[in-house]
Amino acid sequence: MQVPAQFQYEKATSVEHALSLLAQYGPESRIVAGGHSLLPMMKLRLAQPEALIDINDLEELSRISVEEHMLWIGALVRHADLLASAVAGEHFPIFHDAERMIADPIVRNRGTVGGSLCQADPSEDLSAAFTAVRGEAVIQGPDGRRVVPIREFFTGPYQTVVGDGEILTHLRVPIRSSASAYEKVERRAGDWAVAAAGAELRLEGDTLAEVGIGLTAVGASSFHAPEAEEFLVGGPATDERFDEAGAIAAQHCEPVPDQRGPVDYKRHLAATLTTRALRRARTRWHGQHNGAEKES
Repeated sequence: MQVPAQFQYEKATSVEHALSLLAQYGPESRIVAGGHSLLPMMKLRLAQPEALIDINDLEELSRISVEEHMLWIGALVRHADLLASAVAGEHFPIFHDAERMIADPIVRNRGTVGGSLCQADPSEDLSAAFTAVRGEAVIQGPDGRRVVPIREFFTGPYQTVVGDGEILTHLRVPIRSSASAYEKVERRAGDWAVAAAGAELRLEGDTLAEVGIGLTAVGASSFHAPEAEEFLVGGPATDERFDEAGAIAAQHCEPVPDQRGPVDYKRHLAATLTTRALRRARTRWHGQHNGAEKES
């Protein structure tokens, strides 16, 4: 039977209390909420923290709200709650697209948005979704609060800018007129992605004024496809240009061959899914704005 090494357990009652416990136990302490990634690693003794600090009672980190023209998502928001959130789906349907394909209902009921991002798994879905919509991470530590763009949040596989003694408290996304979508290929329902792509866009007439593209499971640096974005901005939102943007995104990926497929297959998926996400976002944009024109 696999069992973790011995550890101390503390239950935080506030963000400030959690920070004080992190300071007390030092760099070998870990925050735990859903625990779907950390606890299996502890059972295998791939992770051996000296202390676990449980933050499940911090209700202030469990809310989704709109404040200061931004969508705020607490780090403790469960996947199921983000999927059920009407306000999140209204402004950023990409989150509902992604959440429908994350794991299974048991995991979605307990796993947290913040935990997924901090795990920084190279095949993680929400990392690409938040990258596409240019989200921001709100991090709190002993020296106060700092805000980091999600595109600068990941420093490598399973690594983020959240330092020892710090806590990711919220994700936030500036609300603007846009449309977004997420596309994924998986071996079976709820599995890690073989490849996935998220896209957000804004049109001015027939011209792409803003574009965001996130990729996962294909070795895109920081889950990002900047070259494809740069190619699209300022041009028409045509199928041909979306196809070319997909090819550019695939060209700049560094997929790794594994049991989910060889490099060429993953590059093909990166191109195809980028194109699909862009087209789906464009369809949503026209649906939103054609409806607004009819109402007026």
